Amino acid sequence: MRLLLINYEFPPLGGGAGRATDALAREFAGLGHETHVLTSRFRNQPAEESKDGFVVERVPVVRQRPDRCSPAEMLTFLASAAARLPAVVRRLRPEFAVAFFGIPCGPLGLLLKWGFRVPYLVSLRGGDVPGFQPYDLAWQHRVCAPALRLIWNQAAGVIANSEGLRDLAARFAPHLSIPVIPNGVDGAFFQPAPTPPVPPGSGNPVRLLFVGRLVRQKGLDLLFKALARLGRAFHLQLVGDGDQRGFLEAAAAQFPAGSRVEFLGWQDRATIAALYREAHLFVFPSRDEGMPNVVLEAMASGLPVLATSIPGSRELVRDGVNGRVVASEDADALGAALEDLLVSPERLVTMGKASRSVVEREYTWRRVAAGYLDHMHAHLTMPGHLQPRN
Repeated sequence: MRLLLINYEFPPLGGGAGRATDALAREFAGLGHETHVLTSRFRNQPAEESKDGFVVERVPVVRQRPDRCSPAEMLTFLASAAARLPAVVRRLRPEFAVAFFGIPCGPLGLLLKWGFRVPYLVSLRGGDVPGFQPYDLAWQHRVCAPALRLIWNQAAGVIANSEGLRDLAARFAPHLSIPVIPNGVDGAFFQPAPTPPVPPGSGNPVRLLFVGRLVRQKGLDLLFKALARLGRAFHLQLVGDGDQRGFLEAAAAQFPAGSRVEFLGWQDRATIAALYREAHLFVFPSRDEGMPNVVLEAMASGLPVLATSIPGSRELVRDGVNGRVVASEDADALGAALEDLLVSPERLVTMGKASRSVVEREYTWRRVAAGYLDHMHAHLTMPGHLQPRN
């Protein structure tokens, strides 16, 4: 097929959804499908390039930062991509499209369907689902609710990347059947270290790692409270940036040994892979997620995971098997679980091996791509399906 993937973020812009778009495009191209990605152009990025067998086309946007953007900045992508869409359709003649996020990309799916008879799937990622991160996004969801209902109802399918996100979406649109296709991970790129790091204990601190945006959603304030009570030597590396970085740096300075917390900022993919291999434990105290790619990357790298019991993380981390899962918003429970995990370095190694096994068995991008393609083929073979108008 000829496939068009639409996402306002694509690496190095954004987070997990951009990486998922990249991975799916690569898999679709590898399976022989002509694949085109429509995304944002940031600063001096090329307007168009070929990558891993597919084409990335970038439209001009107003955007200040690579890691996040405001609703107003998202709307500049929507306007710019809508203006470019007719030319993209003439060149590619797509048979199916995938819009990542109901907002801001979903309206482009509507344009494809109404203007060119191109069916589209909506890939829900988290923040685009009403009820997700209510402490940050409640007003946006109220404003966007009518448009989201229309976008979801007109789609050939609405897909969630975790059971928890599906349940949240079902409360907003109970009449829709919303299947779950989880994220995948590149198990060839993210691999365990050939030689495991020196185990914690006997003077060697436990090496903790977090990767993600430094924002309230990620619950790092809870982690810092837990670490302040930890009776063991630790070294925490934080990869990422965000509006809470200053607050977290000030909090770290209150520790008896402030040098135990290292703020690394955003790092390239190869550096992050190396950091996974050097760590003993991945910590992820997030308040809300769809399905966190960084947890999958850590698991593929052979790390046990300490996570909060939220949708997405709860599906990946099996408590007592490949890590620990604790109640969200509970710094005491987080600290107790951390202490428990550090009692036995051997158990950390065993849990890390279990993480890798889960990924190899259940979370490959090829499996994710096959799931999306199944939904496309099912729709295209439905009686009465209209052929694209190219």
